[in-house]
Amino acid sequence: MKNLNLKRPIAVIDLETTGVDRQNDRIVEIGITKIFPDGKEEILDSLINPEIPIPSEATEIHGIKDTDVQGKPIFKEFAPKIISFIDNCDWCGFNLIGFDLYLLESEFKRAEINYSSEGRKVIDVMRIYHKLEPRDLSAAHLKYCEKTLENAHRVNADIKATIDVLESQLEKHKDLPRDVSELDEFCNPKDPSWIDSEGKIIWSNNEAVLNFSGHKGKTLEYMQKNEMGFLLWVMSKDFSSEVKMIVKNAIEGKFPKTD
Repeated sequence: MKNLNLKRPIAVIDLETTGVDRQNDRIVEIGITKIFPDGKEEILDSLINPEIPIPSEATEIHGIKDTDVQGKPIFKEFAPKIISFIDNCDWCGFNLIGFDLYLLESEFKRAEINYSSEGRKVIDVMRIYHKLEPRDLSAAHLKYCEKTLENAHRVNADIKATIDVLESQLEKHKDLPRDVSELDEFCNPKDPSWIDSEGKIIWSNNEAVLNFSGHKGKTLEYMQKNEMGFLLWVMSKDFSSEVKMIVKNAIEGKFPKTD
């Protein structure tokens, strides 16, 4: 890290998890590389037993299966090593602010361990990337059309720019689909196990199962019989209309059926 001035060690953190729910998903692997001002590095890493099944869609991403974490420490057991290792460190990671720190905080809270990021300097490499290479329409127009977008954030100019960018994308990327249905699939990939478009409710053994919250893995039928309060809570919160329709039907005793 010769281009970064360090006044104290910096801990570069990465997590692999059971999913992307920052409050309820669990860590299955943690890695931390501690870099000292003199350039010396130390590494702490371990598989973590999440105490819940690892969904197949998560395994497809990181390759970690339930059998891999059998006999590994649970987070509460490993947490003291983490705290000791990153003591007096600033932090760094990719999407650290938006994901990893939230999930770490949730894990510490579940383990009833008081720990906070207060007093730490935090570098998020993803945020640097997005600031240096913006991902808005103006940036796309400059990249693909090679000219500055005039009158940005006025509807007609933005619509024209969107059309021009799409045409340029199709021209420059020959492997992109030319068919609207295929482009829809490219923009909105859907796991075949998903019942709704966000994967909040999924198929498991031909039954509709929750894929979020502490009730993850429970069937809608079980929830309707035993946890009606949670289904009513979903109806009162900011879930998609698609999810709410499935849950509303479940409350009424009507459950999704496989074809």
